[in-house]
Order: sequence, then structure tokens, then C-alpha cells
Amino acid sequence: MIDRHLAELYGVDTRSLNQAVKRNRERFPESFMFQLNVEEREEVITICDNLAPLRFARTLPYAFTEQGVAMLSSVLKSKRAIQVNIQIMKTFVQLRRMLGGNKELARRLDELEKKYDAQFKVVFDALRQLLAPEPTTKREIGFRVRERATTYHVKRKPLKA
Repeated sequence: MIDRHLAELYGVDTRSLNQAVKRNRERFPESFMFQLNVEEREEVITICDNLAPLRFARTLPYAFTEQGVAMLSSVLKSKRAIQVNIQIMKTFVQLRRMLGGNKELARRLDELEKKYDAQFKVVFDALRQLLAPEPTTKREIGFRVRERATTYHVKRKPLKA
């Protein structure tokens, strides 16, 4: 997702969102966020009509991956940021399930990968990562206490005669 769209969702301006990210740069490695170069920006603008205003922006936009979007909630600490992050994560999970369940799409992706040369390897790897099903192991929440059974001894008073 582009920084401009995330800023709209979180109810802040794009400059404030980018400043918060820059103040916490160690939380956003390249696999979480990257800045588009001029060619990438122009390509994105031609593909997505709603990004036409980016053509006149002074700075190059940042793009966030799923993990980067999740990390934004720790940087932007408003209640709205938390709610938006929950909804975005639910959307990513639904998208992954939808793509993971579509075997035909995976088969066609394999065919396309065989057809095109190595310059598209990065794209195919990213698509394959999206198609990979999530691990379904669920961990129990909470903890268990294991105690030995205690025996109670009753002290009896001696009988008076």
C-alpha cells in the first residue's frame, strides 16, 4: 500500500505518517517498506488512475508491505490506527485465503513463469509468497499450572479420660 492511502485510512496527513516512520526507521526494514524511484512512480501512476496526484508530489512515495502496515500500528498510537490496522490485517488474511484456495491460479502462474525469463523472477516469487497458505497451527492462550496433590494431615487431640 502507498503511504498516501495509509495516511487517509489512519486519518493523518502523509507527511506526518512519513515522519513517524522516519523517527522509527529501525522498525521498518526494506522487506516492510521501500521508497519508489521515479520510474516506478510513473509506472504506478499509469497503472492506477487514482494515484495521478502523485505525479505532482515533491517527494517520492513509500510503499508498505503487509508487515509494514502491521508495524504502523505500533508507530501510530491512536485508537483509529489500531482499528484500521485490524481491518487491514483481516483483509490481507482473506486475500491470502482466496489466493491460496485457487489451485488454477497457481497452475497458471507456473506456466507464466516458465514462459518468461529471469527478469520477472522477483515478481513471481512475490506472487508465490502470497499464494502460500498460512500455517494453521494454533497455540493455546494462557498457561497451565502443574501442582502436586497435597495431602492434608489432621492433628488429633488426645482424648481426656
